[in-house]
Order: sequence, then C-alpha cells, then structure tokens
Amino acid sequence: MAEKLSDDEIAVEIAALDDWSYVEGKDAINKTFQFKNFSQAWAFMSRAALLAEKMNHHPEWFNVYNRVEVTLNTHDVGGLSELDFKMAKRMDGFAGDV
Repeated sequence: MAEKLSDDEIAVEIAALDDWSYVEGKDAINKTFQFKNFSQAWAFMSRAALLAEKMNHHPEWFNVYNRVEVTLNTHDVGGLSELDFKMAKRMDGFAGDV
C-alpha cells in the first residue's frame, strides 16, 4: 500500500516535475496538457488510461478538444503518494510522444 508523503517530500517531488502545481485544500497536483488537436489529446488519454489500469491508480481529468486537465492524488492515503509522482512523470513522457 502507498504511504502519504510529507510536505518536504512533496516539495522535492514537485520541483522535479515540469509545470505541475500543488492544489491547496485538495492535497493533489495538477497540470493542463495542450495538444495540436483532439486526436493527439485522445491518444495521450488512451496511453494514460492503460497506465492507470496497470498501476490501479486513476487520475481525475477533464478534456475539451485539444486540452486535458489532470489532477492526481491518492485517495487511499488522503493525499499525495509516490504513485502520483510516478504517474505524473509517465504522463509527461506520453505528452512528449504524441
């Protein structure tokens, strides 16, 4: 089972990410991805969905045309865990591949 990260651990992890932000009051991180078109956004979401199933760790997201807004936290621990940062890094990689 995942463990909730401390504030210091969260600060270190966020600093290692590109354009992810801490969400006050939700103990989560979020990022908005912008793609050239809907097909690229959908391809990103498909890859992320497969990862989410494999990790059994599912994002909160919202999609309109070429934009995908993602929020990550670990509900089981009531905050952020290493799973959120692993997923964020993989999503960044997926976004660079489309």
